[in-house]
Amino acid sequence: MQNGIILDGRRIRAYEGLLSLGEYAGFDEPKLNELWQEFVAEDRLMTEFMYYLDHHSLKDSLKCEGYGLTDLYVHRINVYNIAGDIGKNTSICNKETMILEAFFDMAKMLKDPGPYLKHLGSDFGLDRGFN
Repeated sequence: MQNGIILDGRRIRAYEGLLSLGEYAGFDEPKLNELWQEFVAEDRLMTEFMYYLDHHSLKDSLKCEGYGLTDLYVHRINVYNIAGDIGKNTSICNKETMILEAFFDMAKMLKDPGPYLKHLGSDFGLDRGFN
């Protein structure tokens, strides 16, 4: 420890991972910084994201009203498929974009689960996203 500053190397690695993943997924810097602020504010989201970076899969230990990140990710994929009227995942369905959107959704759902529960609990919500 020098000058009273303690750095957590895992968080630095997570931030670098977010920037890299976000660039690949086509997110701009302000949107990535917004998501980073959600991670910093909610340690459970940060833990899930770190796990994703390490394993390229979701740990799914964080739940809100019984729903996890996998549920939100699958919902995003379904919305994409219905909006594109394709019925299957094509190469233009960027999985990393869907993962980052699922993290955004979970951050918002933790604050206000109502709109998410409405869509997740009904097939009728698949024709539009949470936004």
